[in-house]
Amino acid sequence: MRVRATKGIAVAATGLLAGAFGYGAVNLGPTFWEVPLDMRLTFHAELMKMNSPVMLSAMAVAGVSSLALTLQTRGRERALAAAATLLVGTSFLVTRFGNVPINARIKVWATTSAPADYAEILHRWDLFNRTRTSTALIAFVLLVITAVAPLQDRRESGSAPS
Repeated sequence: MRVRATKGIAVAATGLLAGAFGYGAVNLGPTFWEVPLDMRLTFHAELMKMNSPVMLSAMAVAGVSSLALTLQTRGRERALAAAATLLVGTSFLVTRFGNVPINARIKVWATTSAPADYAEILHRWDLFNRTRTSTALIAFVLLVITAVAPLQDRRESGSAPS
C-alpha cells in the first residue's frame, strides 16, 4: 500500500512539474519573443517572484517521491524510478545553474537596460528551459510506466491487482 501511495505522489508531482515547465515552454516562451523587450523583462521578473517557490517545491516533491519509490521497489520499477530521480535532479541542476542566474540578470535588466548581447543570453535561457522541460517530461513518462505497467503484467498473468 505504501508503494502505491508513493507512486501516486511521484506521478502527480512529476506531472505537475512537467506540465508547468511545458506550459512555459509552449506558451510563455514563444510569447516572450513577440512582445516588446521591456514588457518581456518586466513580466519575466515578476513571474519569477511567484514561480521560484512554486517550482522549487514541485521539484523537491518530485525528486523526493521518485527517490522514495526507487528505495521501495525492485527490478524494472526500481530502474525506472531511479532514472526518473536522476532526470528530476537534472531538471533541478539545469534550473539552479542555468536559468536562475539568467533570471537574476533579467531582474536587473527590467529596472535598468538590457546589454547588447541580451538576445544571445535569452536564447541560452530558452535552451535551459527546453532541457529542464524535456527531463521533467521524460521523468513523468517513466513514472507513469511504473504505475501502469505492473497492473497490465498482473492482469496478463491472471493475478488480481493489489
